Amino acid sequence: MKMLIDSQWVESSTGQWIDVSNSGTGEIIDRTPAASVEDVEKAIQAAQAARERMRWMPAHKRSEILLRIADSIMDNHMALGELLAKENGKPIQQTRAEVVVTARIFRGFAEEAKRIFGRVVPMDAVPGQERNFAITIRQPLGVVAAIVPFNYPVELWGHKAAPALAAGNPVITKPPKECPLAILKIAELMEAAGLPRGAHQVVTGAGSIIGDYLARSPGIKMVNFTGSTEVGIKITQLGAQTLKKVHMELGGNDAMIVCSDADLDKAVQSVVLGRLARGNGQICCAIKRIFVAAPIYDRFAESLAQKAKALKVGNQLEEDTDVGPLINEAAAIQVEALVNQAVKAGAKLIAGGHRRNAFMEPTVLRDVPPSVPLFCEETFGPVVPLVKFQDVEEAIRLANDSPYGLQAAVFTNDISRAMTIAHRLEAGGVIVNWSSALRVETLPFGGIKMSGNGREGIHDSLLEMTEQKIIIFHDALSIFQSE
Repeated sequence: MKMLIDSQWVESSTGQWIDVSNSGTGEIIDRTPAASVEDVEKAIQAAQAARERMRWMPAHKRSEILLRIADSIMDNHMALGELLAKENGKPIQQTRAEVVVTARIFRGFAEEAKRIFGRVVPMDAVPGQERNFAITIRQPLGVVAAIVPFNYPVELWGHKAAPALAAGNPVITKPPKECPLAILKIAELMEAAGLPRGAHQVVTGAGSIIGDYLARSPGIKMVNFTGSTEVGIKITQLGAQTLKKVHMELGGNDAMIVCSDADLDKAVQSVVLGRLARGNGQICCAIKRIFVAAPIYDRFAESLAQKAKALKVGNQLEEDTDVGPLINEAAAIQVEALVNQAVKAGAKLIAGGHRRNAFMEPTVLRDVPPSVPLFCEETFGPVVPLVKFQDVEEAIRLANDSPYGLQAAVFTNDISRAMTIAHRLEAGGVIVNWSSALRVETLPFGGIKMSGNGREGIHDSLLEMTEQKIIIFHDALSIFQSE
């Protein structure tokens, strides 16, 4: 497939390509251009030309276009879901669901495009300003660069592109080089939906070339990035050179605290469905550290191990597959190495632990030393480390002992305890009695500490992607009495 620059499907200026393969079979599915700096600059220039077209398009027209895009995505969600499963490795039922969620995101922002409100500010609250009248308005920020990760590429792209377009901004998307095909297919649908020329572009290739250039360029007003903390820091540093806005949704080492009064079966189920059998364990906000109260620790570990062993690992295109291949074999090798390192340090392997090419078995380890990298760093794969705690204070302290703070979870039937723990956990979101791998587009989503800044969501992203302007009418009122 070619990339989309200035509403034209083009090859790279260098003529170079990148193969896109099915990590489960090694089969090459397609190839995409390896964009050069010159290609990125062309996209930025085209976006600048589209800026006025988008800026002054009435909100109702932007809304209509986004609704057509949502309808097109839904009309094609079966084919898009299959393509995404092939290139990404997630089980096909999950990729279909991801596409459906993306259509819903576009539909939500189609509505929000008509609700970008300003305010009337009373000036008589300030002595001497009684005769003045002020309003605020929100206007498009400018060209938005959307840099998308491999784990949930279509949905996370939707969280960036849809609000940017709803706000009246042109968008340049940098999809993951490992799985850009579904986004490119949706870009075809978007072109047919009536977007102005250059309003949405997709530049494919290496992040070190495309992402760095977008972050440095003065023609980009905002970089919206989801990915690793390491890359997020680099983009922030580059963006600071032109004082552009950066929105970072970065890595997480999400903690789950299971209290002794918890619904044990539900807690185990949440780990299976939210960590082991979802996204092949490659979810930034999924549970990665589990603290279990001593009285239920053994039962929890045994139940979780049994359910992990029952999961089907295999071809992501088969309807009953629970866990497919990781994004590539190198990622699986890294996860396997972390598991082996933890076992060598004293952790006990009670389920899984074996790798076959890019496939990693759902893995459960108990009695994991908190100092091992598997526990204290983000592990991107279907692996669950368990640690026993004696009291809740200890669990909270261990959970907060991390540079990351994306999401967290707590299981307890005591509402007071749940609220207390939720308030004290250092995270952008806390889920009570379910997995932390829960993201709803109507809620603000994002992290604290080294997990990022800003919030994405139907009611939040438009604020991030617009700028506020005050308009003051001086000496416009004569209704207030002067002293």
